[in-house]
Amino acid sequence: MRKFWIITKDVYLKNVKSISFLIMILVPFIMIGIVYLAGNFAQQNSEINKIGVLSENQQVTQQLEQVKTDEFSFQAVDSQTQAQKELADEKIDAYLVVTVENDQLKGQLYSENSLGQSTQLLIQQQLTGLQSLLRASQLGLSPEEVASLSQPASLTRQKVSFDSNNKMKVGEDNSGVQYAISYAATIILFIIILTYSQIIAQEIASEKGTRIMEVILSSTTAQKHFYGKLTGVLLVALTQMALYGVILTVGFQQFKHMDFVKSIIENISLDKIIGPFLWYALLFMFFGILIFSVLAALCGSLVNKAEDTAKAILPVTYLSLGGYMLGLILGASDPNNIVIRITSYIPFLSSYIMPIRLANETVGMTSVLISLVVLIIVTFLLMFFSANMYKSNVLVYSEGGLWSSLKQSLSIMRNERKKS
Repeated sequence: MRKFWIITKDVYLKNVKSISFLIMILVPFIMIGIVYLAGNFAQQNSEINKIGVLSENQQVTQQLEQVKTDEFSFQAVDSQTQAQKELADEKIDAYLVVTVENDQLKGQLYSENSLGQSTQLLIQQQLTGLQSLLRASQLGLSPEEVASLSQPASLTRQKVSFDSNNKMKVGEDNSGVQYAISYAATIILFIIILTYSQIIAQEIASEKGTRIMEVILSSTTAQKHFYGKLTGVLLVALTQMALYGVILTVGFQQFKHMDFVKSIIENISLDKIIGPFLWYALLFMFFGILIFSVLAALCGSLVNKAEDTAKAILPVTYLSLGGYMLGLILGASDPNNIVIRITSYIPFLSSYIMPIRLANETVGMTSVLISLVVLIIVTFLLMFFSANMYKSNVLVYSEGGLWSSLKQSLSIMRNERKKS
């Protein structure tokens, strides 16, 4: 075990002390800072679009002139000729011609440049609201009565369960919080796999087929070397997650008194977050990272040069991307889909999909346990197979591609078993 920990420590310290690790830690916060500063700069320097409004119905013109938003304001123009002149002189950014036909408002917006889809949608909403007011006035309804008619209905979901006597119990619905946790776990899992699969493959492939490897294997076994490198990189990933946890905790303590943060956390309690669902989500995430890391290590052991690892880990990338897309798109929109139900039991994919199904409460705990046990068993079987594959090909140099190296390694493994 001493040699195993020496290898693990060497790989861990080499990666943690590297500039790339520091950059990897800082990049998310730098990006958040850039987005925040860009948003503030755009908000402070954005100009309100001035839109001329022209209509034969004076009530329409007067109502629109009273509309003031952060994105645009209306000002009346006497004619299309005046509107066109002011638009050409850049006194206004656009002009709106509103006509009334059969109690229906029709607006035509003229502009040299697009005002943006969000602005056009807001203008359409203003016209829709104005049309409702005009029809209400014709029917003799007050603005308060119109508002009451447009009041949306309320719908809440109650989670129910039945005891042994078929008596129904009403509980609290936590699916919203659970879905947010599973969504975040899926994204984090995908990012970690993409980031560290390349690092793991390079670590495994870096000394393969060299004189240095012969010296290393004279003092330890290939399996210990394989497990040591794999553990070292996984500890680097764990360190990164721990640092993010500390930074987020400190940041939360600093900003928890802000109104924006209060509005987010006021409806969230620890009882909703901490529970069986969270632990299952973390277990699927942990073993998902582990099984993809082992697969990346296996792919790395099949290449002859560290430069070839980018091509070698393509199976890892595509498999991870498939699970990510299935979980976030199909799993979120239709968690009872037959494809989602089947793939939630398939190792690699289950790490992405089962937490989504569990968050939507479309699967029982027995099924979750079965999926988790299958994932754990396959992970350790793949780890054992990869370590033995590494033992067989660690000193082998093959001119063929990945598939040729795999066949050669399997052949060597079979021959070694026959000899033993």
